[in-house]
Amino acid sequence: MGKDKKNSNIRLIICGVIVVLIFAVFTIRLFDWQILNEDKYKEISAQSTSYTEVSDATRGEILDVHGKELAVNKTAYNIVINKIYVQENSTNDIINTLLDLCAKCDTKWVDELPIKVKNDVVSFSADSDAELEYIKGESMLNDSDLNTPDEVLDALAKRYKADSIEDTYRRRDVVSVRYNMEKSGYSYSKAYIFAEKVSEEAVAVVSEQTQSVPGVEIRVTNERVIKNGTLIPHILGVVGSLSAEEYESNKDNGYSMNDVIGKFGIESALESNLRGQSGVKTIVKDENGNIISEEETVKAKPGDTVYLTIDSNVQSVANYSLQKNINRARAEGEREVRNAKSNNAKQQSRLGEDCYCGGAVMLSVKDNSVIAAASAPNYDVSKYYDSDYNAWLNTNEHSPMFSRTFDGSFSPGSAFKPCVALAALQEKVIKPNTLINCTKHYDYYPKYVVNCMGTHGHTALHNAMTVSCNYYFAETGRRLGATTLYMYAEKFGLGVKTGIEIDESTGVLAGRDSTTWYEGNTVQAAIGQSDNTFTPMQLATYVSTIANNGVRYKTHLVRKIVNYERDETVLYNDPKKPEVMADAGLSKKHLTTVKSSMRSVVTSGTATLVSAYPKAVAGKTGTAENAGSDHVIFVCYAPYEKPEVAVAVVLEHGAKGKYAMYTAMDMMDAYFYDKSLKKVKTKSWGD
Repeated sequence: MGKDKKNSNIRLIICGVIVVLIFAVFTIRLFDWQILNEDKYKEISAQSTSYTEVSDATRGEILDVHGKELAVNKTAYNIVINKIYVQENSTNDIINTLLDLCAKCDTKWVDELPIKVKNDVVSFSADSDAELEYIKGESMLNDSDLNTPDEVLDALAKRYKADSIEDTYRRRDVVSVRYNMEKSGYSYSKAYIFAEKVSEEAVAVVSEQTQSVPGVEIRVTNERVIKNGTLIPHILGVVGSLSAEEYESNKDNGYSMNDVIGKFGIESALESNLRGQSGVKTIVKDENGNIISEEETVKAKPGDTVYLTIDSNVQSVANYSLQKNINRARAEGEREVRNAKSNNAKQQSRLGEDCYCGGAVMLSVKDNSVIAAASAPNYDVSKYYDSDYNAWLNTNEHSPMFSRTFDGSFSPGSAFKPCVALAALQEKVIKPNTLINCTKHYDYYPKYVVNCMGTHGHTALHNAMTVSCNYYFAETGRRLGATTLYMYAEKFGLGVKTGIEIDESTGVLAGRDSTTWYEGNTVQAAIGQSDNTFTPMQLATYVSTIANNGVRYKTHLVRKIVNYERDETVLYNDPKKPEVMADAGLSKKHLTTVKSSMRSVVTSGTATLVSAYPKAVAGKTGTAENAGSDHVIFVCYAPYEKPEVAVAVVLEHGAKGKYAMYTAMDMMDAYFYDKSLKKVKTKSWGD
């Protein structure tokens, strides 16, 4: 045992000596670097320079619920000038070479100089005042006395050492490239894009002809491609270059002025997932400009891919049917106006002739995922950056870019009555068999008279819902009170944000959001008028909540997010585990009463047109007064016994409810029977 202890002590001594020797070597080397040969190593360091080059990240793609491509990446090629490899004073020569090659293969290059040359005459471009002010300002020429186009061009040529170029056209083009380079922040860490999305022919020509030209590169990039720009333009959104304000807000998050960012829709809402991470390459050059080493210090990481809950087929049918029925409502209204005028009728307007817009939504009842969300008039988001098309979008009187589905807020009319009924039953204000005597004109508050479409006599809830008796619900609302009413409305998702990932309106709840309020206003609110205005998305969420027995799930557009390779799940909204947003705490008995009444609306009430649908549907119609023709609303869920979908359709100034019902039935055909757009175009409801 003594021998083992002796051997152990020897090993410890040997290890200690080795450690001391290692530290001694490091100490000697540090003394050599920092004391004895300090000047030598400082000179070596000064003779080499390190640069970092940032590479673009591949943006994640966007797909529908079945994996159908919505916004994807397409390989494109850019011609770039990389300053790291450019020798001193050779920039203009490189530009000249590239200009010749682009002319040879008919390729456009980035040209933003607000000066043009035509027939040897130099002139300013139209609408160039702001840019010319920048050119003459402190950031560039710092000479406000420059007035003529020739003077400005000559000053820029001198700045960029292009004044020796005799040909005016070529001098102007070289100056344009140099101006763009300076403006875009061309540097060792930021290459300049000389030409974007060039053809494969141009790639071949430039690659072959510039092998001996340092600094010229063909870079593979990803072009964002929208597969069907009219399918979900308000949901999908676009990407675009950063504005000055966006750059200031995002520069601390690693964005550069050359980056793109989501502007609206899913592209914006899920920017952090879709963007990905840029790569970084470190390049070291010696004092002569020669490359000593190149190393990828940060590997680029592509963005995540997003699967939406949208079903492309149901969505395409919703888009088509909504627009078709808007056109039908307007055409019928125009015919009725002509007939009324020819017959000298008392009412010669507000017959639906002003129906141009609307919204339609279908949700999955089991988790409030958005199956389809249509807005009319629609537009093509793939043409968003086309100047002529964008000008049309911004001047169109019906505002196609405004989403009626998410941002349009409409009075619900009688579609609000199931909410009133459930609240009143739960609060024991009425019972299912409580009779209220409808005498047509409800005048409990003389200044707030409510008119009914009929004289229904002593009426209980079931019949009042079926015939949509305003008198009954005005009195029920008075007994319930505005505060209790809007508390229940909030639980159903009315007047609150539904939870969808993109921007949406909160709508307006009468009483809660009203600037002034009198007791008499409550009876107007109870029939879906007063200040009540809700989005089609909120209305669909509301009827889905009824179908779910008063439990409101979070409404959402995203099914899952996966990595770019699609083999790892980042986020999954499991339909079997929906997120609960609210619970109205309704008794089963009261729910059965109201649901049965909504079924009766379809079988024998104001929505009997829908009774022809092959599956049992429960619903409620609504007509809302406003300036112009009445808005018409139809909300429903189906099948009645085991609900799968909830639908809300609003026709702005539609006047006649049947067209909203036709749209709902077309959408249900696409969902329940997988009816394609082609089949719907051949024959749809109402044909």
